[in-house]
Amino acid sequence: MLESVKDYYGQVLQSSDDLQTNACCTDEGMPEFLKPILSKVHDEVLMRYYGCGLVLPEQLKGLKILDLGCGAGRDVYALSSMVGEEGLVVGLDMTSEQLAVAREYQDYHAKIFGFDKSNVQFIQGDIDKLDDLPFEEGFFDLIVSNCVINLVQDKQSVLKQAHRLLKPGGEMYFSDVYCDRRIPQELVKDEVLYGECLSGALYWRDFLEYSQAAGFTDPRLVKDRILTIENAKLEQKIGHMTFYSATYRLFKIAELEGACEDYGQAVMYKGSIEHHPHFFALDGHHKIETGKVFSVCGNTYRMLNQTRFKGHFEFYGSWDTHYGIYPDCGTLMPFKPADDAGVACC
Repeated sequence: MLESVKDYYGQVLQSSDDLQTNACCTDEGMPEFLKPILSKVHDEVLMRYYGCGLVLPEQLKGLKILDLGCGAGRDVYALSSMVGEEGLVVGLDMTSEQLAVAREYQDYHAKIFGFDKSNVQFIQGDIDKLDDLPFEEGFFDLIVSNCVINLVQDKQSVLKQAHRLLKPGGEMYFSDVYCDRRIPQELVKDEVLYGECLSGALYWRDFLEYSQAAGFTDPRLVKDRILTIENAKLEQKIGHMTFYSATYRLFKIAELEGACEDYGQAVMYKGSIEHHPHFFALDGHHKIETGKVFSVCGNTYRMLNQTRFKGHFEFYGSWDTHYGIYPDCGTLMPFKPADDAGVACC
């Protein structure tokens, strides 16, 4: 299957027009600040983009970032503009054809972003073998990935090694494909379904358990959408299984608890994060308006207080009194129901 994926993304797919479904296709409104950045990314790099989300979170200046499965480098170059010349973006991919395109335009992007030298690096390798990378534990501030982990055989290893490579307070912010059930092995072996980011997708409960076992105790869902597939032949193969594209953020914070526990704490956003003057959306359930005291659980408090976001908030309360668990902190499927299905994006 590893060789099949290499062939699919190296030889079969020459542009996003060659995709047979809408799984590897971003369906999000483009933020205004991002449009001028992407307009500077070379057309050949953009043409070979196969992501399913936007993996460009907030407050990136000066960060060291690792992109797992970077492909031809669209996200790497967008991130390189946002971290600035003092930052670093490392792109890891197993497909030599994709990396050849990415490397060809390093000097081009350094020049167009106004840098004296390139702040990106590309490495060929497998993302389920992150222990082979020449970086020490805790080297990266942020790890991103865009519709790639579903293509990997050992997904648990990816999460464990990503946790190891992040510094305390660091974050894994990534988009991928998930299923509402475990996928039968005969479909996992289907090379087209696998290459289209479907049959390698994790059952959502397994993903949450793998994340927690890796040390990411409280995975936060940022956004999600139903995948409508838009291919009758492949829809017939998958039957009643429902697939979702979802973006999660996972923080490396040792003290996080397994549920949303109430300590009577609150935060107030200062409106000081670039491009986010009116509110900060930590995840799909925490849209924190500027200047408003906002009640939070202990985990959310720590996600804001022990990360790169700390200087942008005022913090209230202590850990002296525990008031129990927050309501609705349960185990229901976090994604939107199927009757909320979206539309195809390409």
